[in-house]
Amino acid sequence: MSFEVETLCDAIDKMMRKHLPPQEVRRRDATADPPDYLLKIFADMGLFHLALPKSEGGLGVGWQAMSVIQERLGYHATMAALLYNRVTCFGVMTLLTSASQALKEYWLPKLLAGEGAFALALSESAAGSDAGALQTRAEPLGSNWKLNGRKIWISGASSALRMVVAARTTAQSRGGEGVTLFMVAPDALGVEMTQLKKVGNHCSLSYDIGFHDVVIPDTERIGPIGAGFDCLKKTLFYARSGLASAVVGTGQAAVDEALVHAKARQQFGRPIGAFQALSHRLAQMQTDVDLARLITRELARHIDEGIGADRLAAQAKLVATETLKRVTEHGMQIMASAGYAAESDMQRFWRDARLYSFGEGSSEILLDLIAADLGVGRRLAK
Repeated sequence: MSFEVETLCDAIDKMMRKHLPPQEVRRRDATADPPDYLLKIFADMGLFHLALPKSEGGLGVGWQAMSVIQERLGYHATMAALLYNRVTCFGVMTLLTSASQALKEYWLPKLLAGEGAFALALSESAAGSDAGALQTRAEPLGSNWKLNGRKIWISGASSALRMVVAARTTAQSRGGEGVTLFMVAPDALGVEMTQLKKVGNHCSLSYDIGFHDVVIPDTERIGPIGAGFDCLKKTLFYARSGLASAVVGTGQAAVDEALVHAKARQQFGRPIGAFQALSHRLAQMQTDVDLARLITRELARHIDEGIGADRLAAQAKLVATETLKRVTEHGMQIMASAGYAAESDMQRFWRDARLYSFGEGSSEILLDLIAADLGVGRRLAK
């Protein structure tokens, strides 16, 4: 880690301890109160400019540095890292790679100033892992579009500056063909939202959203008509890198929490960490997190060097999220009732971890993608 990145991480540590300390993380999780005020603090620190190329007025530090920063945020609070990633991955990178110059000029300054984030509205009741099955439609209406359909499990939608909505614009198209992306205001006429209750990730509010004859100007279209999935693919590895980095940070926090407990908890006249069964479990937990960190950093290096990263993005997201699920399960076992207590951080890590192995690409679909890249699986069956 370079001196500059290390210095920035130190600044993030100080900022998080001041503005979102552990007790505040617990309170916000308990009350489902997202820390949106962090966006302005991130902006004042210049954190959003890091991902922006120098040619666009940013700092252009590269995605390897971004991976370290996302991990550090995830270590302190996954809710903070996910909020940051909604701006950088769904917002900044989507605009840079696919949007018109006019959209970039209007929205980038707002995102960089911490005025809000974007929300990706892709999933539907019948289109989750099979994203190509989406039924939401947008039909031409003069120089506008008329949007109808329903999206579900859309995080951060109500507070978003704009939702990036995927809709079918070619009536007879199937799969990924004929899908277009549009920017839709959450308070637009014809948009209805219902907040969904969840087991975990309480500060990433999710919604069931209905679109009823919502009129969208063509100027709010992202990318060419029918090229929505191509646009999404341009940013998919950024999003998977961001999530993988964040959960590696959370995984390290879980290991550290279990380690402190194992050294302090006394049974049979000695710390429970002195027993081989638990010491080896902790050793394996740390090794798993270190391995997840390595593949996540390798993905970031590939992004920086412009090397094809589709398979590595799937692998990094798979390894990081499955690792978090595993180490939090072990952490709960090590801490026992102390981990199961409502005020415990471990139970929050454990609850939240369960989402990441199916959110933003399930582990099964990621394995399918990796297999396809190897030329086997469903691709071979064809």
